[in-house]
Amino acid sequence: MSGITPPLGADTAGSPGPLPGRRDFLYLTTAAVGAAGVAVAAWPFIDSMNPAADTLALATVEVNLSSIRPGQMIVVSWQGKPIFVRRRTPEEIRKAQEVDLSLLRDPEPDSARVQRPEWLILVGLCTHFSCVPMFDGNALRLGDGGFGGWFCSCHGSQYDTAGRIRKGPAPRNLPVPRYAFLSDAVIRIG
Repeated sequence: MSGITPPLGADTAGSPGPLPGRRDFLYLTTAAVGAAGVAVAAWPFIDSMNPAADTLALATVEVNLSSIRPGQMIVVSWQGKPIFVRRRTPEEIRKAQEVDLSLLRDPEPDSARVQRPEWLILVGLCTHFSCVPMFDGNALRLGDGGFGGWFCSCHGSQYDTAGRIRKGPAPRNLPVPRYAFLSDAVIRIG
């Protein structure tokens, strides 16, 4: 058997055995190709969890406040949710500031809910079952014990002129979205 050389890596008596890095290289290459294949196959599923393009387009909304008079409210859409933008009257502001916080289920002073007292910006979804409450300012004028704010007719939750829960099954106040005044007449929500 002299003159015949066994193939590299052949397991023969007295030979050093397989080359140490060749098998490791094959394992690592196979694992890398397999991982890349799993990533390519999973990407459509992972990408489907991102917000839809129409939602991303509404990540921020600018609202012109110049046409809203005291006592008026507009509803704009932000991320598919109704946003109440209300210019409160001096009487509504006074009522909201005079509330005894110990009587509230979710105590929060009016000053913590507004950046400027005349402007109240709220997410218009009842915190009970996400119904859209209606503004019911008549209760303020009639003096019938109402709270002068919003009323959710589905289950009877009542909110005051600062959007705080006063009566009914809702556990929390109407949420205040993140917003900023860009000027005296324009706000950016989101």
